[in-house]
Amino acid sequence: MAQGTVQVTHTGTSRWRRRTGEYASLAAALEAATDGDVLTVAPGTYRENLVVQRAVTLRGPENSPGSVRIAPSDGVPLTVRSSAVVQDLHIEGQDSAAPALLVEDGAPELVDVRVVTRSASGIEVRGGARPTVRRCTVDNPGGIGIAVLDGGGGVFEECEVVSAGQSGIAVRGGAHPRLERCRVHHASGAGLSATGEHTGLEAIGCEVYEVKGAGVQITGRATAHLTDCDVHRTTSDGVTLDTDAVLTLADCRIHDIPENAIDLRSRSVLTLTRSTVRRFGRNGLSVWDPGTRVDANQCEIHDSTGDYPAVWVSDGATVVLESCRVHDVPDALFVLDRGSRADVVDSDLSQVRNTAVSVSDGATAQLDDCRIREAATGAWFRDHGSGGTLANCTVDGVQTGVIVTKGADPTIERCTVTSPAEAGFYVSAGARGSLYGCRVTDSGGFGFHVIDGCRTTLKKCRTERCGRGGFEFSEDGPIVEDCTSDESGGPRTTARDSAPAVQTATQSVGLLGAVPGQRTTKQEPEQSALPEQPSRTSKAVLGELDALVGLDSVKREVRALTDMIEVGRRRQQAGLKAASVRRHLVFTGSPGTGKTTVARLYGEILASLGVLESGHLVEVSRVDLVGEHIGSTAIRTQEAFDRARGGVLFIDEAYALSPEDSGRDFGREAIDTLVKLMEDHREAVVVIVAGYTAEMKRFLSVNPGVASRFSRTITFSDYAPEELLRIVEQQADEHEYRLDSGTGEALLKYFTALPKGPAFGNGRTARQTFEAMVERHAGRVAQFDEPSTDDLTLLYPEDLPELP
Repeated sequence: MAQGTVQVTHTGTSRWRRRTGEYASLAAALEAATDGDVLTVAPGTYRENLVVQRAVTLRGPENSPGSVRIAPSDGVPLTVRSSAVVQDLHIEGQDSAAPALLVEDGAPELVDVRVVTRSASGIEVRGGARPTVRRCTVDNPGGIGIAVLDGGGGVFEECEVVSAGQSGIAVRGGAHPRLERCRVHHASGAGLSATGEHTGLEAIGCEVYEVKGAGVQITGRATAHLTDCDVHRTTSDGVTLDTDAVLTLADCRIHDIPENAIDLRSRSVLTLTRSTVRRFGRNGLSVWDPGTRVDANQCEIHDSTGDYPAVWVSDGATVVLESCRVHDVPDALFVLDRGSRADVVDSDLSQVRNTAVSVSDGATAQLDDCRIREAATGAWFRDHGSGGTLANCTVDGVQTGVIVTKGADPTIERCTVTSPAEAGFYVSAGARGSLYGCRVTDSGGFGFHVIDGCRTTLKKCRTERCGRGGFEFSEDGPIVEDCTSDESGGPRTTARDSAPAVQTATQSVGLLGAVPGQRTTKQEPEQSALPEQPSRTSKAVLGELDALVGLDSVKREVRALTDMIEVGRRRQQAGLKAASVRRHLVFTGSPGTGKTTVARLYGEILASLGVLESGHLVEVSRVDLVGEHIGSTAIRTQEAFDRARGGVLFIDEAYALSPEDSGRDFGREAIDTLVKLMEDHREAVVVIVAGYTAEMKRFLSVNPGVASRFSRTITFSDYAPEELLRIVEQQADEHEYRLDSGTGEALLKYFTALPKGPAFGNGRTARQTFEAMVERHAGRVAQFDEPSTDDLTLLYPEDLPELP
């Protein structure tokens, strides 16, 4: 499109000025125009860098949007330094170091302007500029969509950022824009970003979606107010606040977020009113660090798509929920770490798959006039220093109403637990707690179940229609005053060994203590269910080890260990001191080098020497040990350890428990739990961790206790081509096949040429190669009408698969 002319209409009254004029360039027209003039630009492409310094109107022709293109080869296409009107222009920038449209001063109006560029920013407002920007569109995959900087401001109405290589709208340096009914999507950074002291952002009726960063990001003492806004379909968190940020969300909707819906850290403050958080992959509210605070009123958090608590409060943060609803989530509220606190008033927590309220690591929770329904556990005060108050709360339709364990000391007043499947209140493991005026009705278990000598205080508590009894206490148990039950005997105190049903519920004590409600599934295995004692001697098992292909260094290591253990046993029998032998091992090497097979034989050897009871192998990986929420990892690890009692716990790819970008990953909890179990039950289980050599070195460094538990590392070298050939020969012999005279040589060449990348499976590769040969052999021989025995058994070079 060629460059056209510019018509200038003069609005003054002087008869000495021409009322109209035609100019060949925009620069000439701007030079001739004065305040109030209207510059109507003819359709065309203008390769000029324009600077508007007077209060003129610069516009394209009517009814022809997009027909005027301002597209210089470099620099800023359009700079506005006055209270001008710019309308119906198409701006194209090519300079990655400069904005496409720069507003530096005045209060201009930008209307129906479209910016298509690959610039540092599409529209940039700075300094004292206060523009009004209406119905403008920015498409800038090279940088920021709209940037408001250095004290700039203005109002943006019905504007749209359709793409941005960085933030959609970025505010910093003390700027204060207002956004009304704007849309930001397909940004590579945050949708809305505000950072820096004295920086502020106000957004009303806006929508942020399909962005790769956070939907809204407020940091570095900035403040923001969002009203009636939608944030959804982000790749990262929905809303993030960091470093003294302050944000108010009113009547907003945060939804369909794969990570945290809202994440706060470092003394940030959020006020959340009449807003909804739903369909989030991690936490709905994630609140961290001392001084960080959330005040939520009349809000709803629901429909989690992940396995994390809906509200997470840790590291000394505070959350206040008033008249809120949390439902359809794995866990509703987790408060952990000393100094962390949650105050929940007149709120509903319902349809919770696990625990509605969990308080641990010295945290505090206060619930007043709340309703908990349809949860596995209503409230769980987990450990020493954890406490708070439950007052005038109702708990209905749960497995267990309230659990207090491991020295926790809450105050529970005038609370009612209705229809729990197990206990209404369960106190164990040295917990304390004070229960005043509480009531349990229609329990499937006991109403109040206090064991392990816990010095809990019960005053004016009552039970009705409890399936196993109203009160069940161990000797030297709680302090009871004015408690009643519809049972004729009232509260009773019994020794634990006189109540076999209670013993069944508590005999399997893990790191977190016994948890009611698992009576039918968490019982210890019967002795008869354990693997039988091995019948082979250690020499017989070592003979099987020697028969394995390759692994010469591994065989030497295992035989040396066996000799040490055997001699130690004989020295003890002779009344002599035996050298301490670390039996836990690290196996390093590539997949398919026989690590699992050697672990199984090692367990059988230790059993034959009387070191282990059965020597059976329990093989696990990260997925078997790491849970999806706080507490479940320790339980899973304990269960795996218990299954391996008397034998070998083999953890394959153990380095996956400590990923390099672990963050809040629960794998570290599995490692810590495992180290403690290995110390507490050092004679019961042998633990072998296995994985790639480099990754296992990192694994051994994550916990000071890990390396000390595993003092011996056995390296499994890759098989040589000759050893892979021997494995194929063994497979052929086992399945009644034979290799033709030339097949062995072809296999050697095949294994030599085979790529040895990270996915190379060594012994597994040899077996897969044999299976592929058998399949190709079958396809060949199936065409014979009457195949001979040789036809049915001989494998030829042409049966080898193609090299990948």
